[in-house]
Amino acid sequence: MTIQDRIDQSETRITMTVFPSLTNHHDTLFGGKAMAIMDEVSFMCATRFCRKSLVTVSTDKIDFHKAIPSGSIVEAIARVENIGNSSLKVYVEIYLESMYEDGRELAIQGRFTFVALGDDKKPIPVLQGLDVA
Repeated sequence: MTIQDRIDQSETRITMTVFPSLTNHHDTLFGGKAMAIMDEVSFMCATRFCRKSLVTVSTDKIDFHKAIPSGSIVEAIARVENIGNSSLKVYVEIYLESMYEDGRELAIQGRFTFVALGDDKKPIPVLQGLDVA
């Protein structure tokens, strides 16, 4: 399998409804909840890519382009963007859809970096033990 095949196969998507329990006093999705969704979907994507124990070590600029109102459908899409020695960078987008109208638009985007850890909790090479060409 090529690295590109692994990237393609590890793309991860989560779709959910924004219920009132997830919103702030403006009746829009909490920014912290959006970031948690992004961290979770990017973690799953990175894990699917390398099948190793990973931890989040940083986030890059997260842009909130559009408020996400209660009652919306959101889809978070994560894709491996860069592979380092012991780290992976994952690009994440959250798309906003009205529940009762066609179409969707990019609402939030950002990048999350993960480090692969061995049993001793020290960084290990991301590609170690993988059959990649």
